[in-house]
Amino acid sequence: MHRPIAADIARLAWPIWISQLAIMANGVIDTVMAGRYGTLDLAAVGIGTSVYVTLFVTLMGVLFAITPTVAQLQGAGRHAEIGEEVRQSAWLALGLAAISCAALTHPGPLLSLSELAPDVEAKTRAYLDAIAWGVPAALLFRVFQGFSTAISRPRVVMALNLAALALKIPLNWAFMYGKLGLPELGGAGCAAATSTIAWVTCAAAWTWCRVERDYARYRVFARWSWPRWRAQWQLVSLGVPIGATFFVDVTAFTFMALFIARFGALYSGAHQIAANVAALCFMLPLAIGSAAAVLVGQAIGAREPARARATGMTALVLASGCGLAVGATIFLAADPLVRLYTSDVAVQRLAATLLALVAVYHVFDAVQIVVVSVLRGYRHAFVPMLVFGVALWGVGLGGGYAIGIAGIGVPAPLAASGFWLAGVIGMALAAALVTAYFLRVSRAV
Repeated sequence: MHRPIAADIARLAWPIWISQLAIMANGVIDTVMAGRYGTLDLAAVGIGTSVYVTLFVTLMGVLFAITPTVAQLQGAGRHAEIGEEVRQSAWLALGLAAISCAALTHPGPLLSLSELAPDVEAKTRAYLDAIAWGVPAALLFRVFQGFSTAISRPRVVMALNLAALALKIPLNWAFMYGKLGLPELGGAGCAAATSTIAWVTCAAAWTWCRVERDYARYRVFARWSWPRWRAQWQLVSLGVPIGATFFVDVTAFTFMALFIARFGALYSGAHQIAANVAALCFMLPLAIGSAAAVLVGQAIGAREPARARATGMTALVLASGCGLAVGATIFLAADPLVRLYTSDVAVQRLAATLLALVAVYHVFDAVQIVVVSVLRGYRHAFVPMLVFGVALWGVGLGGGYAIGIAGIGVPAPLAASGFWLAGVIGMALAAALVTAYFLRVSRAV
């Protein structure tokens, strides 16, 4: 392993990791507090979160185009061009926010797949209504995050996400239980708190960008810019395949949650715990991949292809080792982990079974996210999108429906376990294919 490159990855990755852990801790807090509030609210938060994440993360993925774009400009020393890229990305974020808000407030087509009980559906719709009004702020914050990370300044993003985390429990408490003169919203209070925090952090982020000296050279606020269609097209042409890759990845979880909901609140709750643990553990390889993508982009901008390839290979080794270590931890600590989420013994028992599959899933997930992130540094996003479509939708989701619900090839439908088993196979295939593609791309540069 190339030690200086590993040190560079670690220097960028640890603030990103802390930031992502803070974001995921918000989800853990929501799950735990909703579980304590009631089983129906836990199911509604789980289903609502799945719908929200599908829409938001897909559109947020389009904004990931800003990171390799700015990283390559930074590596080439073309600082004067970065401010305009940021302004154009902000316009794109506002357009995507309008799409997301409309979809979240009209979720009927997605919810119909779950055949939800009326009380659970009502709570789920309330959750989605409450979270929709925070989407514009969350997407604009994502522009700031991508910009700051690409210029190797992720610590301010970390600080803002930690501040947001500090607000989460008190705001959840106030909105969920009707404290401080607020109405009692139950599980939907988690979404109201998330939206409130999104606007606070967005305002703080762009204020910091305006006043902090380190950002002055990029001249983000130097002038007003209307959307320029050529710039928008360049961002969209890279961002849409990235967003589509996120869409395929996330919908594997979303449709799992929606289909598993057919088996009742017990299975929805157990799946939500398993998915939450998987997502929380995903943050470490995601941080490694994000840091590697920035360094690869900067190396390409500086016309150093050998260092770009070495960075990708180093990140892959780091992710593989971390993935194995974290997977083993999940497997060995399944029982105490589920007890942190719920006191319902039946949910605990089922969730612990699912975590054994999550442990294996995580190893392949760690590899694929690092490789896909590195490929974004090369501005290659289309082939990973195709790979994910086949591996995660075809093998993962399709196979999960076959053995989880239809009972094809098994003595009886495996329910939630069937979906996670098929997900493991699909993710292993995706990891193998994108790694092979990276090895080819990095040789050709």
